Amino acid sequence: MPRTTKVECPGCPPIRALTFDVLGLVKVVEARSKQGGVPKVVERWGDPDSSRCVLAASINDRKSDPLLAVARKSGVVEVLSPLTGDLRVSITNSCHPDLQPEDDTIVGLHIFKKQILESSYRSCTLLTCTTKGHASMGSVEVLKSPHDSISSDSPTTWNVCAAGNILCSKVDGNENYAIFGGKGVELNVWDLDTCTKIWNAKSPAKNSLGIFSPTWFTSATFLSNDDHRKVVAGTNNHQVRLYDISSQRRPVMSMDFRESPIKAVTEDLDGNTIYIGTGSGDLAAFDMRTGKLLGCFVGKCSGSIRSIARHPELPVLASCGLDSYLRFWDVTSRQLLSAVFLKQHLSNVVFDSNFNDEGPYSDYLTLSHGNVRTELASTAEDLPSNKARDEDDTLDEDMEESLPVKRKKASKECNPSKKLKPKKRSKKLEGKDFDAS
Repeated sequence: MPRTTKVECPGCPPIRALTFDVLGLVKVVEARSKQGGVPKVVERWGDPDSSRCVLAASINDRKSDPLLAVARKSGVVEVLSPLTGDLRVSITNSCHPDLQPEDDTIVGLHIFKKQILESSYRSCTLLTCTTKGHASMGSVEVLKSPHDSISSDSPTTWNVCAAGNILCSKVDGNENYAIFGGKGVELNVWDLDTCTKIWNAKSPAKNSLGIFSPTWFTSATFLSNDDHRKVVAGTNNHQVRLYDISSQRRPVMSMDFRESPIKAVTEDLDGNTIYIGTGSGDLAAFDMRTGKLLGCFVGKCSGSIRSIARHPELPVLASCGLDSYLRFWDVTSRQLLSAVFLKQHLSNVVFDSNFNDEGPYSDYLTLSHGNVRTELASTAEDLPSNKARDEDDTLDEDMEESLPVKRKKASKECNPSKKLKPKKRSKKLEGKDFDAS
């Protein structure tokens, strides 16, 4: 059995998440208010096949015609509908025809949020990056009917590294810059409009013992969606580094966290907080303005954390990894809201921010119960469950009034009608009194 810690789970607000695993399955997890906020698996897309393992995923959750991009181990990039799971586009990554897909797998994927063309088809732009550093960016025209033919332009390709292996990549919020890094590859920022490198990191100096840490970046992200100049990266040497590309090439700040490699890093909406996940299952939050550890999330994970997603609207954080659990956390109190066991090792998780719970749940009130915080929906009219609960309360009150009340018998001291019997004196005391007389 997996090693877990028993923590009270108050439930989740209405939420929808999509998970991806090593067998190529896409599972849809939903939590609804009518079900008490307990997340459940409602759909499963695909058949189990290890050769179709999902390595990277990206979602464009716009309100009209959302798209989901998935990169598989076989070198195929699929564009799906996140609502129904229907396949729209299947693209074979052919940046380097001399290499096999298993030798040069896709590690970075991003689908750009572009406007839909006003015609019979729509266009989406994809950015991919492989382990050997072969980056490709191109647009594909997706027809409304999935069986119709599609036309694609020749993609723009370039190399982001001359040696080493790329392990992480990220596109900023404005989708103008991208960052790449990996094992033996220093962080480098590229301008996507011109496909040119604008900044390259420099290794930190040796420590006081003269030991040099080799370059090994496992995850990276931009600190803010509106500012591409500050970059946060996690290393295999359990370090969290902050870079400012406008000031210097070496890290501005570096913090050690526990003893396990940093496997996942994601940013918060405030532009100051970073959430990290380690190879031993630790999940924590850092304030990058001061480098202070804000705290760890309550509820130990038993496997390596491979993906962290922050909900764009609700104060909810999702994490998944090799322990096959999808966990939802409250970012304010860092308490576990709920967890779902999904059987396979999970590689990625994304949120669908346009999920509708089929009810008025837009306004949320945060109520604290000790150390546990829950999200409750505030509506103009009471839901049926609330009415039934009120009826139960009234019934309980009536029952309490109708039941006879047992009264305690009055004590002997308080009852004046009964006379107290005199206490018998012992014979020894009577003998003493007689001698004294």
